[in-house]
Amino acid sequence: MANSTGTPDTDDVDALWAAFHGAVNMTSRELEDWLRTDAAGTETEATPDEAGRPAGQQVVHVLGKRKGDLTPDDLVLMQRVVTTVRAETDPEAEPQAGDASWRHHLMSIGHDPLKPPS
Repeated sequence: MANSTGTPDTDDVDALWAAFHGAVNMTSRELEDWLRTDAAGTETEATPDEAGRPAGQQVVHVLGKRKGDLTPDDLVLMQRVVTTVRAETDPEAEPQAGDASWRHHLMSIGHDPLKPPS
């Protein structure tokens, strides 16, 4: 919930922070490396800081922030990532093992479904 000033309550930010870091199981380095690999199939080579999908680059950016430095846009992205990872890894909705496009989509936002829990 937002407080009277319209900013999210600290408890809400703390919960979203934990959920985001639970959903994103790749390090910023792993995600950057993946985004460069994923973007390599395009006709033009992207610069390293522009490689991959915009959402993936935004996730890398958020991973480099402290909780107190998050912007409202960061919070929206974090919620979107958490919702996407939860929906797409739901055992009832999860595709068959070996579905590369499903895995690649999740990896583009920082979640490798084949990575063992740490």
